[in-house]
Amino acid sequence: MKANKLLPLSSGGDIRSYHIARRLASQHEFAFLSYYDGPQDPSYEAELKSQFPSAVAICTGKRQRSTLARGIDYVWRALKQTPYAVSRFECGRVRELIRNWFEERRVDLAVCDFLDAAVNFPQNLAVPCVLFQHNVESEIWRRHALTESNPARRALYRLESKKMIAYERSAVRNFQHVIAVSEHDAQLMRAWADSSHISVVPTGVDLERFRPDSQARMLAPLVMFVGAMDWEPNIDAVEYFCREVWPQVQSGIPGARFRVVGRNPDRRVCRLVSESIEVTGSVPSVVEHLREAAVVVVPLRIGGGTRLKIYEAMAMGKAVVSTTLGAEGLDVHHGQDIVLADEPNSFAEAVIRLLSDLPVRRRYERSAAELAARYDWRAVADQFGRVLEKLLATGVVSTETCATVGS
Repeated sequence: MKANKLLPLSSGGDIRSYHIARRLASQHEFAFLSYYDGPQDPSYEAELKSQFPSAVAICTGKRQRSTLARGIDYVWRALKQTPYAVSRFECGRVRELIRNWFEERRVDLAVCDFLDAAVNFPQNLAVPCVLFQHNVESEIWRRHALTESNPARRALYRLESKKMIAYERSAVRNFQHVIAVSEHDAQLMRAWADSSHISVVPTGVDLERFRPDSQARMLAPLVMFVGAMDWEPNIDAVEYFCREVWPQVQSGIPGARFRVVGRNPDRRVCRLVSESIEVTGSVPSVVEHLREAAVVVVPLRIGGGTRLKIYEAMAMGKAVVSTTLGAEGLDVHHGQDIVLADEPNSFAEAVIRLLSDLPVRRRYERSAAELAARYDWRAVADQFGRVLEKLLATGVVSTETCATVGS
């Protein structure tokens, strides 16, 4: 079950969910439950049905709120113990449907996709239930509080972080099993539950779609960031890069350009546009833009889970510069297939070197493509399926099930 629409695939979490679900649906009886706000969308529901014939889509009828309306809604919910990022996904119709399915034993096993949908699961789980944790949400809020300079926002982030830790800890303990996307995330959650309760299934990449350009060509000094631009960690990353890193890159490579590719750019991102900085908004194909990139950057300072954008860029044979946090949880190796830099000066130096030294860039490109080739979505989804099958058969998932795909 998933809150919000799955299609079109416009975020890393949706991409991860889609590829795993498609593989599971090809091997098992599989029903995808999707619920979403706003007006009913027959085209979305039809497309979901075409991808997953047994899919159930529920339109909650809730209006999509403006910024002001969300602020008022937050104040109204402020006294609740449940964090706002979760409580706003409550839906009575969804709760009733799940309860009925469980009582009637219409499902053998249920997967809650992301923490936000967990608010609709019953406290007493009558069938085996798995929480698929794309991020450790409380860690994201904690990092927001650490990096936010505005005192009012910082106080809000601290309050939500405190609520989220309590809620997330309870959810991790309540579900029969939890699947994390990285060992780092799993380790954080093992402080709340027994290790046997948590498995790791790594991030994958669509190798049919993301692959190196067969025709080697000289590229302009184009630096690129790819990601949903209505997500706060991405907004912060781009603002930080443009403020602290980009002036140094321009000084070293005067002809360099920076392109931000991703849906729904926040007004703070749109304000960054200049002669050397482009913001595309939604694009028909991220692949076409990545082909033009000489260097891909991931300057994240906030976030959790793992970044699909790194493996996608690597699969296309692109040199990547990332913060340590941006590459957290991925099977990458600084100085071999990626450059990791956490300070503005070192980040800028890495970008300048890759733009100006073609042999060095080519070495990173080859190593990146070789690494990404080990993480095809089919292998990742099969590992996910083995965790579910083991839980269904025995109620326990042994540590050997959690072997890394690329090992």
